[in-house]
This record gives sequence, C-alpha cells and structure tokens, in this order.
Amino acid sequence: MIQEILPAKLNNTYHDRPASLNDTVMVFRGNSVLYGDTGFPAVSEYGPGKLTYLFSIDDTYYYLGTETEIPGYAYVTLRDIRERTSRHDCFAVMTAHHLEEWYRRHVYCGSCGDKLVHAENERMMYCPQCGAQYFPQISPAVIVGIIDGENMLVSRYNGRTAGYALIAGYTEIGETPEETVHREVMEETGLQVKNLRYYKSQPWGMSGSVLLGYFCELDGDSTIHVDHNELSLAEWKTRQELPDDREKLSLTAEMIQLFKDCGRRVLR
Repeated sequence: MIQEILPAKLNNTYHDRPASLNDTVMVFRGNSVLYGDTGFPAVSEYGPGKLTYLFSIDDTYYYLGTETEIPGYAYVTLRDIRERTSRHDCFAVMTAHHLEEWYRRHVYCGSCGDKLVHAENERMMYCPQCGAQYFPQISPAVIVGIIDGENMLVSRYNGRTAGYALIAGYTEIGETPEETVHREVMEETGLQVKNLRYYKSQPWGMSGSVLLGYFCELDGDSTIHVDHNELSLAEWKTRQELPDDREKLSLTAEMIQLFKDCGRRVLR
C-alpha cells in the first residue's frame, strides 16, 4: 500500500527547521499538486514565499508552500499523481495534502475568531486570545470486503465510470468501527453481515482519514438494494471476474486482490 515505503521511513515530528535550497516543496491548488518531469520543486526553484515544515522521509525534508506558478511545473490531480510517481513520492504527497488541508482550515480560532498562531515546538495551532488549541485531525473510516462463498461484493461511487470500490464509510460519534461496518453495509446495500475479521489499516491523506479494513461474511439474503445516493452500482463478482491490481496502492485494491488470490481463506 501507499504507506509501505520500507526501508525508507516517515518522521512526522514537527520541527521549526529552516529550509535549505535542496529541500522539497509541496504546493497545492485544491486537489492538485505542482509537479514536473523531475518531480516536486525544490526550495531553490520555489523562490520567495512562506514555507511551513511538514515532515521528513529519511534525509529528504518536505515543506508546504503557498500556491504559485513555477516554470517547468504544472498542477496535477492527486488521482493522476498516483500513476506518475513512485510509491515513496505518492505517500509523501498524500501525507502533505492531509496537513495542507488542516493548515488551510485552521487560520482563525473557531471559538473567538482571533488569528491562530503556530506553536514553536509541536504541530499545533493556538489562539493567543482565548487559549484554544488545535491539533491535526484524523477521521476513522471502514473499508468492508463482504464475502458470499466464492463471491465478493464490489461497488462504484457515483461520478466514477471505471474501477471498483468496496463498501466504505466514516465512523460516527459514539460508534465502534464494527458498528460502522454493519450500519454502512445496511445503508448502502440492504445486506446483513456476520463474522467480522479485522484485516489492516491505512492512512489516507486524500480524505484526512485512517482506513480500517474488515472482511466479513454475508448473513442471510444476498439480494442487493443499492443506495443510489451513494453508489452507481453494487454487485457480486466471482474471484475470476475481479480485476488484477498488483500495485495494491490502496487498502481497497489490496483487499480485492487478496480475495481474488485466496478466496474464503481471508475470513480465517
């Protein structure tokens, strides 16, 4: 998956570190990032402008820049960037995007409206007026692989024309991830499930979430009642009908591939 970059290692501890000319700059415009033939721009190419330290991966240091134009670089959507970069760079840009959205949404205090200030020794915004503190937020969500014999239920979100997804959704207040699985499956497909088996997690910077993957077994009637407010389709596919995805950048892709390769053994 995207975060599997060993032997490289992410260090996301905040440091008030001055940028050097060879450090890397992430510049976003909505859900697009500035990217060129040589990768992401260096500080030396970025020029004057505010830089905020993000994190390091081994000896590469990443900074957040403000929106600008740089000759030789263009804005590429985060979905397209997944097909144009290495797994290492893909993980870096997704993590940077998560932080960029947090910084962009935390300029003013939500309690009193005063301008927020960055703490010197940690990644935290605080209000000098009322003392409120704001830390980066992570939203838990589930990905659900529903198994019925040698079939898996796959779906497609509204607005998508290709590829398959699994049933997914955010955990709500007062709800466990396991309860989220049952609720989301019922809401989106009208199905009931049993024998939940936790598989693996994945940070997903595109949505500011941590994804919790579960396999489970159909419980009862297999007739699907699609919630077309969320999905354009939901259908059962045999192992042979499922697409191959050996890159397995996303938790969804890895879970689909695992069922294609192993069948019902994923429930053990």
